[in-house]
Amino acid sequence: MESFHSRQSSKVMAGILAVFWIVVLYLVLNVTRIDPDQQMAQKIFYYHVPSAWVAGLGYLVVMFAGVLYLTKKDEKWDHLGLAAAELGTLFCALVLITGPIWAKPIWGAPWSWEPRLTTVLIMFLIYIGYFMVRNFGDEGERTRRISAVLGIAAFFNVPIIYVSVKFWAADAQLHPQPAMSQQSPDVFWTFMLSLLVFTLLFVHLLCFRVHILKLRSKVLGMRYDV
Repeated sequence: MESFHSRQSSKVMAGILAVFWIVVLYLVLNVTRIDPDQQMAQKIFYYHVPSAWVAGLGYLVVMFAGVLYLTKKDEKWDHLGLAAAELGTLFCALVLITGPIWAKPIWGAPWSWEPRLTTVLIMFLIYIGYFMVRNFGDEGERTRRISAVLGIAAFFNVPIIYVSVKFWAADAQLHPQPAMSQQSPDVFWTFMLSLLVFTLLFVHLLCFRVHILKLRSKVLGMRYDV
């Protein structure tokens, strides 16, 4: 019965998210103003920035899950950390894909080794290393412990990314620094709605992935018992 209710609530949440996605897409394409300098390329902003936000949120969950696993030795925190790392890296990949698409018509090139882009790429590569540890290690305590430590250490790159536009001199960076409070209402509220939808999507996918990892752990446990 619990599994049935879980499936039903998951379907309802997926339906709500689909409606929100359609609303955001409509607002982005038909309501928000077109930037005179960036033209239609600026529309990627409503997906690029929320992807970056969710990636950072995912890595924050990885850090907390790592701390809790090291202190409590409960496998559920390892599941949470792994699921959050997977989703964080997925959204980080979206940042690295949408960023160059946005940059090409604005900067004249899809990539520049400026501070924020470079630090995002470094974070992505760090978590690729995290998955290598998970995949090449065994299913035991040692691998989970090393992954937890790596997830905690890797998070410290996240605040560096967010303040990178302030650390480096202005002539060393190309990244825009929009002040949302100064944007017109159509831009501000569409962006906030997109941010909300991305966050809800992350939570929904996180719960689903943790559930899958829990089932996988049970199956492996039954196999070893046999």
